[in-house]
Amino acid sequence: MSAARSYGVLAEFSSADQLMRAATQLRAELPGCALEAYSPFPIDGLAEALGDRDRIPLLMLLGALGGGIGTFLLEWYSAAVDYPFNVGGRPVDSWQAFLPPAAEMTLLGAALLGIVALLVSTGLPRLHHPLFNVAAFERATNDRFFLVLRSSRRQGSNQQARAILSTLSPLSITDVPSTSS
Repeated sequence: MSAARSYGVLAEFSSADQLMRAATQLRAELPGCALEAYSPFPIDGLAEALGDRDRIPLLMLLGALGGGIGTFLLEWYSAAVDYPFNVGGRPVDSWQAFLPPAAEMTLLGAALLGIVALLVSTGLPRLHHPLFNVAAFERATNDRFFLVLRSSRRQGSNQQARAILSTLSPLSITDVPSTSS
């Protein structure tokens, strides 16, 4: 029987400065590691220290372009190529008439792809997170700061993370077991 998979290593800190210092040091010593931070309030510069790159705006731009250009081309094709209909000598490919629906679909495409990207990037909907099994994690919304180094497939990454985190004087270091669905 195999050992239970680990979600990662959780370190608890008492201040935002300690959390920032730990995130910066872990990012420097373990490049490419997957870090998550939890705090009772927003901390300036924490996202940069964690190495987070927000791809949602780019995906929203692609959704907007796809929705707008796709709608415009669909209208043009249906009016000018597939079913041209001469009404009083007006041109069949009058692009001005195609703009209002294309503008609406631009906004709709951006909004829909933005919502889908947000749900996928945050892992929602998720009814139970492995961190909920750690009793100390309840204080993340009150007065404690937590840093999670998610496990990778490399052997020994948890031991290396524990060694680095222990030098940063955390209040506690906990292995977080992964829950199976």
